[in-house]
Parts: sequence; C-alpha cells; structure tokens
Amino acid sequence: MKAILCILHHSLVLVVLLCFLELHGLVQDHAVKQVPRIQARLAGRRKKGNEGRIEVHYNGEWGTVCDDDFSITTAHVICKELGFIQAENWVPGAKYGRGKGRIWMDNIRCTGRETTLAACSFNGWGITNCKHSEDVGVVCNEKRIPGFKFTNTVINDIEEGQQHVEDIRIKGVFGPSRRSMPVTEGYVEVKQDGTWKQICSTDWTELNTRVTCGMFGFPAEKRYNTRVYRTFASRKKHTYWPYSINCTGNEVHLSNCGLGLSTVGRNNTCRNQMPVVVSCVTGRPFATITPSRVRKAFPLKEPQVRLRGGPKIGEGRVEVLKNGQWGTICDGYWGLVSASVVCRQLGFGTAKDALAGSQMGKGIGSVHMSKVQCTGFESSITDCPFNQLDLCDHDEDASVRCNIPAMGFENQIRLAGGRTPYEGRVEVFAKRNGTQRWGTVCSDNWGIMEALVVCRQLGLGFADHAVQDTWFWEGDRSADEVVMSGVKCSGTELSLFQCRHHGDDLECTNGGGRYAAGISCTEAASDIVLNPQVVQETTYLENRPMSMLTCAMEENCLASSAVGKPLLSSFRRLLRFSSQIHNNGEADFRPKAGRHDWVWHECHRHYHSMDVFTNYDLLSLNGTKVAEGHKASFCLEDTECDSEERRNYQCANFGEQGITAGCWDTYRHDIDCQWIDITDVEPGEYVLQVVVNPNFEVAESDYTNNVVKCRCKFDGHRVWSYNCHIGGSLNAETEEQFDHFPGLMSNHLYNW
Repeated sequence: MKAILCILHHSLVLVVLLCFLELHGLVQDHAVKQVPRIQARLAGRRKKGNEGRIEVHYNGEWGTVCDDDFSITTAHVICKELGFIQAENWVPGAKYGRGKGRIWMDNIRCTGRETTLAACSFNGWGITNCKHSEDVGVVCNEKRIPGFKFTNTVINDIEEGQQHVEDIRIKGVFGPSRRSMPVTEGYVEVKQDGTWKQICSTDWTELNTRVTCGMFGFPAEKRYNTRVYRTFASRKKHTYWPYSINCTGNEVHLSNCGLGLSTVGRNNTCRNQMPVVVSCVTGRPFATITPSRVRKAFPLKEPQVRLRGGPKIGEGRVEVLKNGQWGTICDGYWGLVSASVVCRQLGFGTAKDALAGSQMGKGIGSVHMSKVQCTGFESSITDCPFNQLDLCDHDEDASVRCNIPAMGFENQIRLAGGRTPYEGRVEVFAKRNGTQRWGTVCSDNWGIMEALVVCRQLGLGFADHAVQDTWFWEGDRSADEVVMSGVKCSGTELSLFQCRHHGDDLECTNGGGRYAAGISCTEAASDIVLNPQVVQETTYLENRPMSMLTCAMEENCLASSAVGKPLLSSFRRLLRFSSQIHNNGEADFRPKAGRHDWVWHECHRHYHSMDVFTNYDLLSLNGTKVAEGHKASFCLEDTECDSEERRNYQCANFGEQGITAGCWDTYRHDIDCQWIDITDVEPGEYVLQVVVNPNFEVAESDYTNNVVKCRCKFDGHRVWSYNCHIGGSLNAETEEQFDHFPGLMSNHLYNW
C-alpha cells in the first residue's frame, strides 16, 4: 500500500512539474513572440499614393525591405496595415528607386492572418544579405478600409474589436450649420456597428476639440454658444458612445489619442447632460466670405511658409522664407507633428502625411532648416527648434499632405467617357431653365488654366491636357447640352464655378456633345527649372555677319530690322548665353506632340518637337519689351543626369526627345537662336528674362520656377548680367522689381 501511495505521490509531483514547465514555456513563447510596434510607409519615385517602395520604421530608423521570398500574401499584409483593402501587385528590383540606410527585413513569409508586417516570419531585424537594388515595392488597391482604429488605449480591458470605428463626423445641429459647406460646428459623432452615436461631454477637453478640428481640415477651434446647445440637448434623446477620448493636443487624428471607458450611465445618460460640440475656424484658402471681409479677417502679409510641387490643394514641398530668400527643409526628424504646424500655419488642418526624400520634387536654391522638432503648438514652423548647420541636399527635401475641409466641390463636376478616371468629357451639375441638371461645358477658349481647376476640383492632381473636342469620349447623352459657357479661369480657383463664366445667356460656337470641353489629369508631373548661374556666367556679346545667319533668319530668330539687309556687308549684334534646363519633377518632360507631328527644318537639318520651347526677352526697367528671341525644341535630350543609368532620351538617329526626371538638357551659347538680337537696342540697364515652356504645353507641378530673371547692363560694347535668380525664389518686394512674366505662375492654389 505504501508503495502505491509513493508511486502516486511521485506521479503527482511529475504532473505538477510538467504543468509548471509548460506554463513557463508558454510565457517564454509569449515573450519571444511579442511583436514590436512599427510604422510603415510607401516611398520612392511613385505616381500614386497607393504604390511605392516599402519602408518600415524600427528602433528609431527608417529602412527598406528585401524582395527575397516576398509574395502577394505578404503584400496583402502590408497594404492592409497601411489602410488599403488589399494588394494588387508587388514589384522587385527597386522599381521605385533605391532606398537609403538599413535594410530591416529579409526573407519575409506571411500567412496572411497577420495585422502587421512585424508579425510575419523573417530573418530578424537588420539581418540580410541584400543590397538596395533589391528593395521591394508594392501596388495596393486604391480603395481604403473604411473608418479607423484607436491605437492608444488607456484601459487594458478594451477589446481589439471595440477599438475600430467605422467613421466619425461633425454633424450640424441648427439650420445654417447643417446646410453650410464645410460643416464647421456641431456634434462630434462616431459610427460603430452601423449606428451614429454622440460622445458624452463630461470628460471632453479643448485639446480634444483642437485635434478634431485639425483632422477635419480646420487650423483652429473657437467658442460656441453653450447655452443654446444645452437647451437643445435637453429636449432630445441621445445615443452615447461608451468611451472617452483623451488627447494631448498635438495628435494629428483622434485615433492617436488615448481611449478609455466613458462615464455614461447605465441608462445611457451623460453626467454633463449634453453631447460633445465643436466649433472650428475655416482657414483662409476656404473662407466663404466676400473679398473685403477676407482682407479684414486675414490681413494681407507675405507668408513665411509655402507649399510647392504638390498635385492637390494642401500638398507640396515645404519652403520657408529666410533673409528674403525661399528655401527648403531637410527631412531629418521630419514627422507629423512638425508637418501639422506647417499645415495649420497655411490655413489647413493637421498633416495626413509627412513625406521625406523629395517626394514632391526637388527644391531649388538654399536649404534653410534641418532636424526640425516641433511640439505641435507653435504658430509658425520657424518657431520650432531646428538646426541651421547640419544641412542636406535637395534629395532630402521635406513635404507634407494636409487635411483639408470637405467643401463638396467634387460633387458638382464629373468626367465622362474616358478610358481611365483621369480623363474624359467635363460635365457639370448646374442650373439651366430653373432646374439643376448635368450638362457639358463649352470648349470655346478652353485651355490649360481651366483644366488645372477641374483636375484640382476632382482631386486628380495636375492638368495634363485641355481638349476642345471630345468625340472620342462619349459621355451621358442626356448631358450633351451645354449648361456652362464663357469659362475663364486664373488657374487658382478651387471650383470651376468660381471662374468667370456666362450667366443664363449662354454663347457657344460649336455646341456641346462631341465638341464639349474635356481634360486629362496626371498625379505626377515634370518640373522644369533653369539654372540661373549658368545664364549669368555665360552672357556675352557677338557681332555676327548676316551671311552666317541665313538659317536663323528662316526660323525668325532675328529682329524684324534684319529683313532685307545685305548678307555680305551687314552684321547683327547678339546677346548670347547658355540655358541649362533641369527636370526636378517626378515625371519625364515630354513634348506634347508625338514624333509623327514633329516639324522638319531643312536648313538646320533637325526636327522641332515644340514650336516654342523657350522665350528670351530684354525688358526695360519699367517692363517694356525692347528685344526678344525664342528657341524651338530641336533636340530635347538628357545631356547629363544625377545618375548615368537614368539617361533615357538622346536625339541621335531620330531618337525620342524629352528630359528624364533627375536629368538636365543644356542649350549651349554657341548654337543658332540661343540669343537675343539687340542690334537696335540703346545702351542702358535692362532686365533679361528667360522663360521655358511659356505656353504651358507640357504639364508641370510648378510654373513659377520656369523663369530666370537677371539685371543686365549694356554699355554699347560690352554686356554683363548680375543678380540672376529663379522666379519666385525671392521675397515679394524683390520679385516686384523683376516681375514681368505674364500668365499663370503656378500649377497650384496660392495662399492669397
């Protein structure tokens, strides 16, 4: 009996010991499998926001992912982590450009059930035998997962499923606020499980209001009439969301704030007896008030920060004004908090994205700031701590995408009949004969400025082409009738209806239908920039005999006084200089005309792909043109590039013409027509102005930098240029002394 008891005792001890060891192993497994929190983003040379090189932020540093063992299953995981519904494709071999720094992940294998890339199986952080030529990219489906998930839960017993919110809105309560666009005041409501619910105001703070206004595109909050809302709330029954939100004020979205259990009572009552109400301030770009009140509410002064090169309103490369000169910001330490300071300063909300690596194109001139670290409460980016010494080059220019208010402009217009969502016949929802209906826009005088406004209104980026007959884009036949004519835009409007146009009395030569106005848009565009230093250093005079100018005469490169002059005994005085034209954009600069439409010039023995590629003007100090020249694009090619492997265009053997992004083309001072004929110009002080792509034939992200302006002194025998600079690179007061470039200056909205 004792032996049996002894055996039972030992068996029990073994069972307890095994249970202990198993429990200990589970704890260890749990510790081993703890997934670190990472950030992920899409970067590199990309045309759309749903594609790019995969980069992850781990241990305080951004790095790339190797394409070894990568699969579509892994692509689904990263796309869902980024908020898209799924992946469309994945791309090996650094298609979106080679990354920099660490390669964090290699040989990734996901099952598809993971919620983050960090939960997948891989070699280990930074353990790799890859090079950046193997950086993997991904193309995600454009559709995003609706709603958002709270990532900072205060109470641990809030379950995973309860953190996801389908949507959030500001709901106008009273008549004016319910009908206005954008909605600036009302209840903050959360949609969960298909039901809209209010938030109890007991634990709500002004910092919560600040974050809410920011995520809806408003730069600031304001007070509202609490008594009116409390009275109204007492007469209504509300359904309260059972959670409270706790923000510190510098978050860019409510989902980044702390989430805790609310003080809502068991019978769904709020101790404060009313739901949360917010009232937000509309930023200047969206102020729906008269111009006189705008000037009073927003005093005119030159901004200290601006956005350049962005495809949509509220997006672009960040530039700051220092000592009268515009310059960029390095992307080191650049994050959403600092980016939000810029957005609020410009009249937008918080930042959606803080972009690095010159994703909105490379800037020009100086780099003013590096390692910017804001708290989020500064009124200007220049109030933030930053470094002025450890500066970068323009490959690391910082950019931003800001939250903007929902104006509803995209519901007033549509594109029909196009092969892609980025092209088609323009149809507007306008009043005709007393009723609102869809119809077309008259194509009379329809041009690039009008196309710019439509592309921006639809959120489709830059204007690529303005089309005056759309027989190849068959739209809705019930919308063939013209409902809008005489449209004339400045290029800075937010909606086509803000442009000048005829009222009820329409006037259209060709009518609608197949002759209606159309457009095509693009998310990526070139950005042509002249090198001012080259112009300044290569300026000189040449007296050239007419006998050597017969081809130039044929191409109208001489002043009218040259007509009829004897070839052997007369000379022309030419102001010569070189033009070095850089493409700092995100897409190649290609001639609008296809190769079959190029014009052959027998005298010079070459093709012209653009009739007017560059204009040269000599102006008096009051802006009067005293002499002019022009240059056709007889050979657009990549003379040099940042990297030799990028060269795509060479004119030899009737090759394709263009300038690759990151390359430049040089028109030397000693070739025909690279001059201004100043034979008839008196000695004096002048302004030399060089404008590339003057007729806006090719889509660009920024037209302000298409012009170089110099002061030019001519004493009758010698000429020299000085103070050469790119248009828009100096402060407004200095620019006014040079500003003689007519027409549209920028492919984006001014912060007037």
